[in-house]
Amino acid sequence: MASNAGTIVLSAVLAVIVGSIVVHLVRQKKRGQSTCGGGCAECSGTCHCKL
Repeated sequence: MASNAGTIVLSAVLAVIVGSIVVHLVRQKKRGQSTCGGGCAECSGTCHCKL
């Protein structure tokens, strides 16, 4: 267990970071905001913004 402590800690930190990013994107989507950070009116991929 002690020999794997660094790997376990790093994996836990990465899991928390990825989880917080997912939560942030879901909250943005629920508010109707674009997930790319820009406005969909000027976006070349406007048809994909509202997915």
